Amino acid sequence: MLNNRLKISIISDLMLDADLHKTREIEILRALSKRGHNATLVAVTSQGASQIEHHGLTLFSIPIRYAPLISHIVYTIFLFLFIPLHVLNKKPNLVIMDPHISVISSIPTLLISKFLKTKFILDVKSTPVEIKGINAKLAEFCFNISMVIAKKMFHSIEVVTPLMKNQISQKFNLNPADVEVWTNGVPIDLFNPYTIGKSLELRKQLGLEKKFIVFYHGVFSASRGLFETIAAIKKLNPNYPEIVFFMLGTGTITSNLSEHVQKLQIEQNIVFHPPVPYGEVPKYIALSDVCIVPLLNDSYWNFQSPLKLLEYLAMEKVVLASDISAHRAVLDDKKCCIYIPSVNPVEIAKTIDLAYNNRNKLGEWGKIGRNIVEAKYTWDKIAKDVEESLGKLTGVNQ
Repeated sequence: MLNNRLKISIISDLMLDADLHKTREIEILRALSKRGHNATLVAVTSQGASQIEHHGLTLFSIPIRYAPLISHIVYTIFLFLFIPLHVLNKKPNLVIMDPHISVISSIPTLLISKFLKTKFILDVKSTPVEIKGINAKLAEFCFNISMVIAKKMFHSIEVVTPLMKNQISQKFNLNPADVEVWTNGVPIDLFNPYTIGKSLELRKQLGLEKKFIVFYHGVFSASRGLFETIAAIKKLNPNYPEIVFFMLGTGTITSNLSEHVQKLQIEQNIVFHPPVPYGEVPKYIALSDVCIVPLLNDSYWNFQSPLKLLEYLAMEKVVLASDISAHRAVLDDKKCCIYIPSVNPVEIAKTIDLAYNNRNKLGEWGKIGRNIVEAKYTWDKIAKDVEESLGKLTGVNQ
């Protein structure tokens, strides 16, 4: 642990009351707070401003009603004023930002940061994915301009996987030695099957007591293999009417998925459940028999670090995962994973069939997954690596 306490601020583009992918920033800061550092998160909410203290983490939410592009521009203008005042007032050792258009707002502070001794870090959680048309061009522009500014003016760039490190180092002509890897993690106490139990009561409430549940949670979008999984359930239905695909979340294709289910006439085998607060996600994972991450074998998924995969493993669930580099990097050939050779309904159906016919072994295989997480992917372990990286950057003695 560092001898001196660091002041760390994350300036994020998250919409705290809407985005489903908001855990990384919060959990890293909480873990650093527990290690004695002063941690602040600045983000957006559409419900109103608030400032709450949680495990030493100060959370500032800026009220901006969501509107495509406009809300990001408004937030960027706000940050032009906020970041210099925040740095002058709080004197953080480090300011960490997302790769978005709001990075432009850091330039005035960066120009005087050598006098303030504040270091700026770009935290690349994900490269642009699943965006098409004008939105794709806009997302790519925002990401690229963030990387150019960070390359020239920021003090460090962080990514979530070694594969992503190689990708952006080549694309933006970065020295790989200047790019650090901060992997994703899991709050192991929250995602704990021994405290959650088997969610038998929840199964009863949902009418799923005698079902074999294949579970997915998170964003619903086109390249995540959800249409293909629904079609696989249709193929399995005549022989295995008890197999249910449970989807917890929402997204741009929710209505399309629902129409697809109706067309296939398998409404009794598909459950759509709206998003729940993050603290309730583990009990929904617990009601499943297996979990599935059927990401398509597209180039952008191979560089990512899917949080849901780690959450399933922490809950001792066997994962049915597409055979891509992002999954192999975590799972290798461990028995807690059954790989889907290709994301199409036939192969997904075969994989579910294999899991179903080995259902008496799933509990034993699932324990391997939690061992993987405990060894490498808890936020406490990741916070130690992040702390070491930040100590080197700031020159704080270890």
